[in-house]
Amino acid sequence: MATKKRDAAKEAGRRGYPDLHDHIKALREAGLLIEVTRKINKDTEMHPLVRWQFRGGIPEPERKAFLFTNITDSKGRAFDIPVLVCGLAGNRAIYSMGMGVPINKIRDTWIKAMNNPIEPRVVEKAPCQELVFEGKELLDGKGLDDLPVPISSPGWDNAPYTSSSHFITKDPETGIQNMGNYRGQIKAPNRMGMNPSIELRTGGYQHWEKWKALGKKMPCAVVVGCPPAVSYTAVQKVPEKLDELWVTGGLVGEPLNVVRCRTVDLLVPAEAEVVIEGYVDTEYLEPEAPFGESHGHVNLQEYNGYMDVTCITRRKNAVLTSWVSQVTPSESSTIKRPAYEAAQIEHLRDHLGIKGIVHVVTHEPLTSLHKLIVIQFERGVPRTEIWRALYGVASFRRAEGKWVVAVNDDIDPDNADAIFWAMSYRCKPHHDVQMLQHKDEGHGPRSMIDNEDSAVLVDATLKETFPPVSLPKREYMEAAKKIWEDMGLPRLTPQAPWFGYDLGEWNDDLERMAQLAVKSEYWETGKVIAQRRRKDVKMNTEVRTLPDYPGNDSRKK
Repeated sequence: MATKKRDAAKEAGRRGYPDLHDHIKALREAGLLIEVTRKINKDTEMHPLVRWQFRGGIPEPERKAFLFTNITDSKGRAFDIPVLVCGLAGNRAIYSMGMGVPINKIRDTWIKAMNNPIEPRVVEKAPCQELVFEGKELLDGKGLDDLPVPISSPGWDNAPYTSSSHFITKDPETGIQNMGNYRGQIKAPNRMGMNPSIELRTGGYQHWEKWKALGKKMPCAVVVGCPPAVSYTAVQKVPEKLDELWVTGGLVGEPLNVVRCRTVDLLVPAEAEVVIEGYVDTEYLEPEAPFGESHGHVNLQEYNGYMDVTCITRRKNAVLTSWVSQVTPSESSTIKRPAYEAAQIEHLRDHLGIKGIVHVVTHEPLTSLHKLIVIQFERGVPRTEIWRALYGVASFRRAEGKWVVAVNDDIDPDNADAIFWAMSYRCKPHHDVQMLQHKDEGHGPRSMIDNEDSAVLVDATLKETFPPVSLPKREYMEAAKKIWEDMGLPRLTPQAPWFGYDLGEWNDDLERMAQLAVKSEYWETGKVIAQRRRKDVKMNTEVRTLPDYPGNDSRKK
């Protein structure tokens, strides 16, 4: 038995994936980390400071992770645990670094992980249990009040809330664990809130209902700070039969090290930074919130669960994580987005068998990923496939997809202007728009008038050929960009469309005229045009509709 224990302890240090400390080191070396050594008040200054990089016009690639090492509160109390903010998904480069794959491989990595989960490796000793505090210690300065949890929306939130808290629970019937990221209000040194967002039918809430039916309190462990892959999995919505810690193994390509909790029968990541153990009451609920939410409004007070803390374990050199959430874009939405989009495209492509899908994009700024979803298609996909996809997204999850729009692959789904452009000219509402009634209201301010919602499905793809996009051709725009840069003008961030391209109605005759024009030989075109005069047509009659127009047969019907 002693030999087995030594072997297990040895295994605890065996891993091929980065923990949070490895990740912070990598951020530092890549120039993606801002280390704040000046004194910062966690309750009034920390989140507002980082929030500016999302609301101050900073381009997404220039956002950074922030590591605070000199933390205090409004009473002057000092904390010895650093806090990492935006360290998991301040931008896509940070997320890509945490995932360990290039940005263009993230979607396929997610799909592979969900289809190929790997069972965790149970170890007996783990870094997350280097320090253990329980019983009276929790009330003597080693409880939740020892953790520098910041206030996310000073002036609105009624307490500090853990925003990167991964709640781990277990189905009492099947024994399958669930890990979901829910906010946790700090209520006392040994009590915290639990808001599992029941409108999203989260696993934690379903487990709570089952424990309630048994008349028992629900065992729970809350992880705050952990290997990046664990956090990325905590926000993913996977089938109930899947344990997210198994999916984490699929993400990193090997078993995740896990350890059994000290006071509850649950397994948690061995390389976690802080683990809060306890039991969630299933008989009583407590008021919780106000708290600034991701839908862009303050979530007013409501009744939610609470957990009585039995034990807190942590690493000796623990680093607490805190996600900037609330108004999107934010760190929280950047973390969720790749996982949500991968699940949507897998559902449409692999389960419904829909062909021609390029990408599914959950719109981020202000809309919080759930409400506006764009499906990008290859050109020429049958209309039946487009509508199957629109209905498929609207029905995939009960609270997602209020506005679902299909576009072609020349439309940038991240550019709202481009989406509206497609809706304006490629969509006729009486043919291309459908409304679905009786949709769940979902995540957002609750209506006091109507607790149901609806969904609008829009086919904004091309149904016929169109004239070219009226911008200079690519080669001319690229040449002008070089001149711009040579002149030292401000850095350009091209937004599609930034050059003109054909949509099916360009022909050889028109191309010849355009080539003569750029050669400054347009007088030749004038001579040809003069030979094509007519007196049997009305003003504004399109030349392309006349039977003797050169190249007219090139128009695709």
